[in-house]
Amino acid sequence: MNVFVTGGGGFLGRYIVEQLLERGDAVSVFARGAYPELERSGATLIRGDLCEAEAVKRACAGMETVFHVAAKPGIWGTWESFYQTNVVGTQHVIDACRANRIPRLVFTSSPSVVFHNQPQSGCDETLPYPEHYKNVYSHTKALAEQMVIKANGDELATVALRPHLIWGPRDPHLLPRLIERARSGQLVQVGNGANTVDLTYVEDAARAHLLAADALHPASPLAGSVYFISQDAPVNLWEWIHDLLRTLHIPPIKRRISLTTARMIGAGMEWAYRAFRLAGEPKMTRFLANELALDHYYDISRAKKDFGYHPRLSMDEALEKTLPFLR
Repeated sequence: MNVFVTGGGGFLGRYIVEQLLERGDAVSVFARGAYPELERSGATLIRGDLCEAEAVKRACAGMETVFHVAAKPGIWGTWESFYQTNVVGTQHVIDACRANRIPRLVFTSSPSVVFHNQPQSGCDETLPYPEHYKNVYSHTKALAEQMVIKANGDELATVALRPHLIWGPRDPHLLPRLIERARSGQLVQVGNGANTVDLTYVEDAARAHLLAADALHPASPLAGSVYFISQDAPVNLWEWIHDLLRTLHIPPIKRRISLTTARMIGAGMEWAYRAFRLAGEPKMTRFLANELALDHYYDISRAKKDFGYHPRLSMDEALEKTLPFLR
């Protein structure tokens, strides 16, 4: 296929591009930055910004499938900065697909679009969107996801995937930041340490995207649907973190605070960062406190049934492949 990947230079996007190239697809990557390593591997790099509608439309010409992976992530930032990339940018991708008569659009979403700041234990895709969000990223991704699902029709089949807490080699966010805090003695356990969460190994997350694209057509159950994606092996979050730190010979976490205290600290930091327009992001927010202390794991049986997704690696195997990068 002729395939178009937004955000192909990012963490998940790069694995999607590599797997597409490996099986022989012609891949064009749309990104703002330069990625010579992708060009050397055989991809065509198109420099551009999602906020420029005409640039997106021109770049999509001649494509058969679009993977819209690009997004502005994070736990902190202005509404406008998240909205422009995550919502306006997604609308430009949808418009470009329609203008170029592209039949398939696979959208990378997140379970945070339905996270309502209460424990979510084995929930499936019937989980509703919350009325209020504690996080701008989650809110804007939810708006984008709903736009993608609404765009589904006879001429453009769309599907949204929600991989949860992606990790693995080349991870620029989740594990490196956790390890950095642990090494500096700033990592604090939030809650009683009993919460269970899903994680998704990046190679399996990428493979889920290819499987979904291959099965997507207007008459398929995927069309207009959303799917949770994970390693299908929920872990006790803090036990998993403690084991990881021990494996890396990093001193264990010594400080613990309750979820109530973390929420209060998060609310105070959010107020201070807004009031004084501080740079960077707070070390704690109410959303982050909830993520660190509550259950959030999901039922992926629908993805198994509708497009044959099964993680290839166990959590232990995935960790073994990731440890050299972390070390």
